[in-house]
Amino acid sequence: MPISGIEGLGAFMGGPAAAFGVRNVAPTSNLGDLLEPGKAADGGASSFGVSLASAVDNLTAAQAKSSDLAVKAVTGDLDDVHDYTIAATEAAVTLELTAALRNKAVDAFTEIMRMQA
Repeated sequence: MPISGIEGLGAFMGGPAAAFGVRNVAPTSNLGDLLEPGKAADGGASSFGVSLASAVDNLTAAQAKSSDLAVKAVTGDLDDVHDYTIAATEAAVTLELTAALRNKAVDAFTEIMRMQA
């Protein structure tokens, strides 16, 4: 019997990008492609900006689901408390991963700015 609440956690096996549902992003050599959210790197692949926006949307959705289930648990409308526990854990792990990716991006930017020409 599969547990539907933790289906997103299996994506961690594919790396941080897979955890956010980011798949099939084509590599690009043009920095402008990375900075323009609507522009695709090649015909069918989405750009980095679109993938990042999608990841943030997924985080927001996970947090909203967790909040909704928390309200249902408090009011007694929730049949299975495990659903809330799973949703809350998924939202927490996703938030931690997002914060870690943000910190790594800031560290990389800082390191690039320290480079001498």
